Amino acid sequence: MSAAETAPEPADPFLWLEQIDGAEALAWAAERTAETEAAYAGATRDALESRLTGILQDPDRLVVPSRHGDLMYDLWRDADNPRGLWRRTPLADFADGSPVWEVLLDIDALGRDEGRSWAFAGATHGPVGSGRALVRLSPDGGDAAVVREFDLESRRFVEETPFTLGADKHRVSWIDRDTLLVATALHGGGMTDSGYPISARAWRRGERLDDASPIVTGSSSDVGVFVHVDRTAGTATPIVVVAHDFFHSESWVWAGGEPRLIAVPQDAHADVHGEVIAVRTTTPWRIGDTTHPSGTLLLEPVETVTSGDGSDLRVAFTPTDTAVLESWTWTKTRLVLTVLDRVQSRLVSLDPATLMGDDLDLGLGDDDLFSANVATADDDEDDQIWVVARGFLTPPTLLVLDPGAAPRVVDRSRATFDTTGLVAQQHWATSADGTRVPYFEVGPRERAGALPVLMNGYGGFEHALTPEYPTIVGPAWLERGSVYVVANIRGGGEFGPEWHLAALRENRHRAYEDFAAVARDLVARGVSTPDRIACHGRSNGGLLVGNMLTQYPDDFGAIVCGVPLLDMRRYTRLSAGASWIAEYGDPDDPADWEFVKTFSPYHLIEPGRRYPASLIYAAASDDRVGPVQARKMAARMADETDAEVHYLEPVEGGHAGTIDAAATAALHATIHAFLDSTVGRAD
Repeated sequence: MSAAETAPEPADPFLWLEQIDGAEALAWAAERTAETEAAYAGATRDALESRLTGILQDPDRLVVPSRHGDLMYDLWRDADNPRGLWRRTPLADFADGSPVWEVLLDIDALGRDEGRSWAFAGATHGPVGSGRALVRLSPDGGDAAVVREFDLESRRFVEETPFTLGADKHRVSWIDRDTLLVATALHGGGMTDSGYPISARAWRRGERLDDASPIVTGSSSDVGVFVHVDRTAGTATPIVVVAHDFFHSESWVWAGGEPRLIAVPQDAHADVHGEVIAVRTTTPWRIGDTTHPSGTLLLEPVETVTSGDGSDLRVAFTPTDTAVLESWTWTKTRLVLTVLDRVQSRLVSLDPATLMGDDLDLGLGDDDLFSANVATADDDEDDQIWVVARGFLTPPTLLVLDPGAAPRVVDRSRATFDTTGLVAQQHWATSADGTRVPYFEVGPRERAGALPVLMNGYGGFEHALTPEYPTIVGPAWLERGSVYVVANIRGGGEFGPEWHLAALRENRHRAYEDFAAVARDLVARGVSTPDRIACHGRSNGGLLVGNMLTQYPDDFGAIVCGVPLLDMRRYTRLSAGASWIAEYGDPDDPADWEFVKTFSPYHLIEPGRRYPASLIYAAASDDRVGPVQARKMAARMADETDAEVHYLEPVEGGHAGTIDAAATAALHATIHAFLDSTVGRAD
């Protein structure tokens, strides 16, 4: 499309706030933040912050480690180590409930020594027996991180010919002890319009990365190039993924020669495991006379699928009207499926050879609504899986499952709030087009009159909201007799790919109609009244509640909008926004802008209209969505309306919004002070 054909740019008086590190913009953000903090300062807020800090730093809280061979790894944070201790313990000791932790890296001490406020961003372990790992450290909690090679035996960074990379949105994986598969924009790697690497290279120890030849190169319009190495049975299979948009990609298997394309639909999810590829369909896939419906899981040998021959495909899972596949995990001889059935979890263990399987009994009972997921497993070692299960009223519980044995509880989180008299239920609302939309409701079993309600939702990118223990919402909201609601609106993955596809692009309004329908159902059922209903959403969920603020202001009494997308005219030019065009549409295409503008909260503000009170927050270091859309929305609301609007912008924290327990507690204490002053106040 030529420049003359692009959609006209609406007038924007707040473009100056898009200078993320601009002195004037930072001063504005700091002043608004100070005003908000002052407005909600007080003994009640401080007491909640102190309580939440204690919960998040509880020395007896549940540890959910990652397994590598016969060792369990964890990042531990507490009051003395807010950035964390990266540590490990023998598997047998951890399973017996008597771990003896060996500290590998003290992140706080490293930051003090180097004069950098490091945040641990994960580690990629080397091949079995290598004794090495690639440690990722973020300078501010954002997505960009440095990579340093770490010796696990000496517990020091490697000094002789190490693998190191400066801060970037890297993807790195080990091929062998002296070779990495790398996707980085640094050293000539190049960057896409979305800010991710555009090429993948094999980097050998001692070689200049600039001299490493690309294996696969994408284009600037792609989201990015990502890499992974499957190490099933000790054999390294490098995989390069070119993501054309958020939902369409091509995957290549590379074994030192020419990369081979995995011949599956571009919207399918492909997972290489040794000699087998698992493929989950997003839209129906017709092969010969058979059409495999959306959400089907298929298994096929690598050799046949890379040759384009689908004759050996076998069906491992087919969705039903209520049950869909959320994820899958390989063990040494089993394939474990995580299935959502009416938005609650069950685990199924399959024999990949026969595809015969059984539901795994986790012993959870039926007095709560539950979700469960495989937390860690080592598919080279055995069939043991570690599972975390939780409910709205049941703290997270870590179980270990060994073949042929009953599940064993290894540890359980301490309850963070009093659940006496509370009940968790599932209800259904009817959306504008007649679609039935489920939602979870947690609150007092015995009720009298309208109660304050806090709603949460997301509705995007096929991300499902399942039952989750409300570690913070419990003590801050539920314990006082209020109601908490999680809405399973379209755009998410609660009922598989079709639930997501139903709210893409020009159909985005369906997600917002679903959420509003849940709010209205709460009123119709006598749970609350509009002036006592608040909603909180983050990221895409921030866009959701931004549309509640501007399109459904009469249905809510307060809005909490976190790290949000809001300016849908310019979102593709800000941070990683170009990567989400497949979800929302391209505002630079006049045809797309016609529907995108209908859910761009920044452009839906109407001077003179009544709006509920809002608290908008972001982080200066967020390099995924960025803080500028939140800044502009708060500024425009304050300038053009009489609405009550508050703004918070901590410097660190990235897209998570906070970087440690104290910062998390402070943010949520302020959020709940705002909610108390609006929908939570006593009549």
